[in-house]
Amino acid sequence: MQKKPLTIQSLTLTSPVILAPMAGISSLPYRRIMKSAGAGLVFSEMVSANGLIRDGAKTRQLLTTHPDENPLGVQLFGSDPKILAEAVSRLDAPALVDLNMGCPVKKVIRSGSGSALLQHPGLIARILKAVRHCVSAPLTIKIRSGWDIQHINFLEVGHIAQEEGVDAITLHPRTRCQGFAGRANWQHIGELKQALNIPVFGSGDIMTVDDGLRMSRETDCDGLMIGRGGYGNPWLIRQLNDALQGKQIAYPSTADKLAMIHRHLELHREQFGDYKALLEMRKHISWYARGMEGAGHFRSQLQSCRQMSELVTTTDHFFQDHHL
Repeated sequence: MQKKPLTIQSLTLTSPVILAPMAGISSLPYRRIMKSAGAGLVFSEMVSANGLIRDGAKTRQLLTTHPDENPLGVQLFGSDPKILAEAVSRLDAPALVDLNMGCPVKKVIRSGSGSALLQHPGLIARILKAVRHCVSAPLTIKIRSGWDIQHINFLEVGHIAQEEGVDAITLHPRTRCQGFAGRANWQHIGELKQALNIPVFGSGDIMTVDDGLRMSRETDCDGLMIGRGGYGNPWLIRQLNDALQGKQIAYPSTADKLAMIHRHLELHREQFGDYKALLEMRKHISWYARGMEGAGHFRSQLQSCRQMSELVTTTDHFFQDHHL
């Protein structure tokens, strides 16, 4: 099952396992953690094309990068071909540009962006033509299977993308109306892979090494995109890389988890300062503790922490007690 080196246009990835772009999650500290765990490619959070051309400070913050995470894919969202093309032209030599055509969030949908675009294949074609004209870097898109079960059109959109010069495509095989409910239909990934000549990445329900291996085997997709399965578990990426290469899989000890939390916390404090690090890391530390005895009570303790020193002490005690 070992995967060959994967190339997206001019970009050769060191691994076929990549990190999904996730709003509110895949900030710079998180990306650096996942890159250090072996991700072949990491993505920014979704960046608004409108915000970018208006030089919004918050939008620009999302584009803050570090050499540790190279190569970084920048994901944009929008619905106007001209605005998206202008936004792409303002990016500073991106390693890769991805267009979000799959986000199911209502706020994004209301603007006609994300998975709302799946209802308008003609508009998708115009967007891709305009953006392809403005970017020489690899161009990818991320889509869902369709708007709803009555309108499954991932194959149509895939063919449009290939014809308009898109270099790779990621499919999360749920409809917009499903959200994250039910099971992802991996069969759609296999059908898309068979239909196209460009690389196809599979996304959705990869929570364990066995999940990733099964998706790879059942769909023959070129790469695996890790989203929620990586929450508190960067080791999943390393494990998948090792499994795909036929190597023995190593699992983290409690001490390994605590060391990773400290590194993650350090990067958050460095990037955002103590206050935001405290708010953000409470959820991340809760994820690192998933499946451990007393994790529910520990999560409640974390939510009540109001000082960084309290967060660190509470975390150290929980993980050190489990190490005994």
